Amino acid sequence: MVDAGALVDGYCADCTRTFATGALPDRLKDAYAVCLEGQEAGLQSVRTGTTGIEADANARTVIDQAGFGEQFGHGLGHGVGIDVHEAPRLSRESSDTLAANNVVTVEPGIYLPGEGGIRIEDLVVVTDDGPEILTSFTKDLETVV
Repeated sequence: MVDAGALVDGYCADCTRTFATGALPDRLKDAYAVCLEGQEAGLQSVRTGTTGIEADANARTVIDQAGFGEQFGHGLGHGVGIDVHEAPRLSRESSDTLAANNVVTVEPGIYLPGEGGIRIEDLVVVTDDGPEILTSFTKDLETVV
């Protein structure tokens, strides 16, 4: 996993991608596909008026139904601005509701002890019509050697 950040004109950015360093066992390939599907479900819920609980639940449901729910131990995302971790929170415990122009991460993760972990994170602007995804780096599972 590579978790990259940046600071431009006083504002933070955040992006995580997972890479393979060789051939992966089927369980890790499956976990990557499920994490990506969960991330896409989470992204589709990012719009004005969605609660942090609802956004988290959309991604978490996909991951739970695929049998990896116990391995997704953190919230779906967080606000990014002056600080890299700020409100609004996208999690099971969130009391936040997304507002237009919030900037948030959508970053589900699946962590398999002794095997490996996956996190796929995009930086997103909340709009009335859905997410404006700022991250442009591929989400295809790339192998680096």
